Amino acid sequence: MKKKCVAMLLAGGKGSRLSSLTKNLAKPAVPFGGKYRIIDFTLSNCTNSGIDTVGVLTQYQPLVLHSYIGIGSAWDLDRKNGGVTVLPPYAESSEVKWYKGTASAIYQNLNYLEQYDPEYVLILSGDHIYKMDYSKMLDYHVERNADVSISVIEVPWEEANRFGIMNTNEQMEVVEFDEKPQNPKNNLASMGVYIFKWSVLQEYLEMDERNPYSSNDFGKDVIPLLIEEKKKLVAYPYKGYWKDVGTVKSLWEANMDLLKDDPELNLFSQDWRIYSVNPNQPPQFISAEAEVTDSLVNEGCVVYGTVQHSVLFQGVTVGKDTFLKKCVVMPDAVIGNNVYIENAIVPSGMTIEDGTVIRSNPELEEVLLVTPDYIRQQQVAARDAEVTEKRT
Repeated sequence: MKKKCVAMLLAGGKGSRLSSLTKNLAKPAVPFGGKYRIIDFTLSNCTNSGIDTVGVLTQYQPLVLHSYIGIGSAWDLDRKNGGVTVLPPYAESSEVKWYKGTASAIYQNLNYLEQYDPEYVLILSGDHIYKMDYSKMLDYHVERNADVSISVIEVPWEEANRFGIMNTNEQMEVVEFDEKPQNPKNNLASMGVYIFKWSVLQEYLEMDERNPYSSNDFGKDVIPLLIEEKKKLVAYPYKGYWKDVGTVKSLWEANMDLLKDDPELNLFSQDWRIYSVNPNQPPQFISAEAEVTDSLVNEGCVVYGTVQHSVLFQGVTVGKDTFLKKCVVMPDAVIGNNVYIENAIVPSGMTIEDGTVIRSNPELEEVLLVTPDYIRQQQVAARDAEVTEKRT
């Protein structure tokens, strides 16, 4: 049962900045890229990196996510020895032990790790879009004889204050961690990918749990404590596509990135495939009067209108004389006839009535999330404008 490296995938986040997209859905289960869910990327990275034992820690709205992961067969993680294991909070004799933070979630599942007695533990966030070979990072961690390795990526200086920033010396050893600094000293952002020596992880999680003032978070508590105690933390520089899809706009941008002429994140590459659960839908139907250009269209779609530079998930219907531009339309949405939508995300199962016009303000560079509330507000605003016009 002993494993060299076990992955722990944090998938319990609420994703409140994604608004109604995560009202009844865990953030890692949010659809992405026409046929995937966000969690497909980290699970596929594990499989492609040769890591065959993955614990998935869930908490917020886990029903769809649990059903989607199943026994892990979509990612070749349905193993007798290892494989994928869903780890929700559980009840002890006196109370339910809810996860208080990222470190708390791992601490409460130390018994899961103990059964594999790993040399190293890989800790991942289940809400980022990227392709990464974790085995190369593990080699780097072993070569540097580090206690902890933290994967970092250069972000634009003007955005550095949105991230946890790792300040390093010339040997790429982490000397300081700044969480969302107002005046960042560098632009190396933590990707939320850590490799720990198992003994170090165990010791510091137990220390963190005993601290009544800790928020039980890796970024806020455990990493700063390790630095303070002069443990060897090294930064692992990552080059490649990485996107934090924590907001409606960044989720939309990541989908639009797939439509570039030479996308940095290539979903068609056979060298590093991203696996997902097959929706088992019939072939898509593109009618004679339809015009579809520069778009990803998944199976089960029926298109009668015009679709430009958009991503359509499985089972989407686009009516006659309808025009979609720069849209992300999630599974089983029905867009009626004579509809115009631009720069928007249409959530799963949404129905857009005939004649609806949804257009963002180009001066604000906004991306619209088309919800029933949004449409009602638009209708009220249109009626008010009509009344005002008649009075004048």
